[in-house]
Amino acid sequence: MNGVMRVVPVNSPFKLTSVSAVRKKTVVDVRGIDIGSDRLAVIAGPCGVESREQLFTVARYVAEGGVRLLRAGAFKPRTSPYTFRGIGSEALKILDEARLEFDIGIVTEATDVEVFDDVERVADLIQIGTRNMQNFALLKRAGRSSRPILLKRGLAATMEEWLFAAE
Repeated sequence: MNGVMRVVPVNSPFKLTSVSAVRKKTVVDVRGIDIGSDRLAVIAGPCGVESREQLFTVARYVAEGGVRLLRAGAFKPRTSPYTFRGIGSEALKILDEARLEFDIGIVTEATDVEVFDDVERVADLIQIGTRNMQNFALLKRAGRSSRPILLKRGLAATMEEWLFAAE
């Protein structure tokens, strides 16, 4: 057919994540950092944003160390409703300030569909954590995002389950 360079049958159940349909490995550009290339990409930061002072202290240390992606959770999914669950939207504002102050990319987790748009406005790389690997509404929303997604493998999830989540 005119305009068709090649046809590759994908016999794998993984239509999007299969390596059989592509000629080279996937490299994702996040603020000029090639994740998946032969160069090591380091993402560093605190587990969660607790305050502006805490985040800026860590962000300064991370940036001075040459790391160009800062990861910190604004929303912290927890099993117990009595433990720290993050400071939410306020943390997103602090992360956005840190990006400007330290010229650093932001990685943070979207924990549900309701906060995804807010996270998408701030994050350069959106994390879907292990507890949400099978949150299908969240995965569908992530699939429509213009941002790259960091999909963490769920506890006890098989490789097949993880790849289907990526699909």
